Amino acid sequence: MKRQVKIMKPTPNEDKILHQEKEIFDLKQLLQISKSLNSVLQFDRLIEAILYVVMAQLKTFGAAIFTKKSFDDNLFVLNRDHHGFDISRDIQYSINVDHPLISFLDKSDSGHTPDEISRHIKIDKIVKDLFSLRPSFFVPLKAKNRMIGFLLLGEKIESSHEFTDYEKSIIENIASLAAIAINNSQLLEMTTTDIMTHLKLKHYFFTLLMERLDNINSSSFKKDALSILMLDIDFFKQVNDTYGHAAGDIVLEEVARVIKSCTRNADTAARYGGEEFVVMLNNTPSNAAMAIAERIRKLVEDKVILYNGQSIKVTISIGVSSYNFDLEPAKSIVERADKALYESKQNGRNRVTLSKNNLPKC
Repeated sequence: MKRQVKIMKPTPNEDKILHQEKEIFDLKQLLQISKSLNSVLQFDRLIEAILYVVMAQLKTFGAAIFTKKSFDDNLFVLNRDHHGFDISRDIQYSINVDHPLISFLDKSDSGHTPDEISRHIKIDKIVKDLFSLRPSFFVPLKAKNRMIGFLLLGEKIESSHEFTDYEKSIIENIASLAAIAINNSQLLEMTTTDIMTHLKLKHYFFTLLMERLDNINSSSFKKDALSILMLDIDFFKQVNDTYGHAAGDIVLEEVARVIKSCTRNADTAARYGGEEFVVMLNNTPSNAAMAIAERIRKLVEDKVILYNGQSIKVTISIGVSSYNFDLEPAKSIVERADKALYESKQNGRNRVTLSKNNLPKC
């Protein structure tokens, strides 16, 4: 005869204690999330961190964030960092701030399911495109009573497809922390970015460069290479004198676009002053830095800039320096790139020169 094992159900008091313990654990998790997110200031890295936090804490197969590209933008666009969604290259995932979906989400804190949204607003092509991603939940991201974006949650990993009221409260708290971190990052972006070229400002560039060097020097593992480009538009004064300062501004903007198109998210491009630019290339040795510099030089040389029906062509001179892992300070590395730039100017302009300190030993 088999012995029957009697399973004891938790008493109401035990249930209450378990729930309180879970609440305490979740509060501790939220505190850690807050510390983690607010320690990341670079926007792209922050978005990636938020997505991983959301997927881990809310146990979903995917997450995606829609934010503005700048404070004065009127569109929420899908950030390039997203996980678990089948993104179509033929669809531009963006939505105007005045769209009924945004107004509807703005009235909520914890968010809504696609079914709830369908019952309250008219479903147009924009919403259909969002629904085609098969999200399980739309969550508004608000900071200082202002909607700065929204979060899409993928399918839940657990069998239950509906979020409980308690889970919605967790979603609301995480969304609030994420929104504050995003808002702070965008504020930093605004105060450290040159308005005209949309590149970083000189002082912020040096802050990032010094931090990068500290990380390289303190690493006990294989050290990543780092290179600096100093770039200057040739005969820029002639452009201003011939076509006017408005034309000169357009030339600066176009050259900045070329520089940015040749750099990665991990790199930092800045306006150094006037018509001079500086770029920090992470994990890039001198030979690769020279190739990138040459690509920028050639693209600028080939570019035709149109202004008031006139075609403007300019060239750019570049100096390159690379860190030799010898505790050289940030200012010195940039000065070496600047000296190499001066050599490019002296030797006829429209060329790339490598710092003498990085030339092969004879």
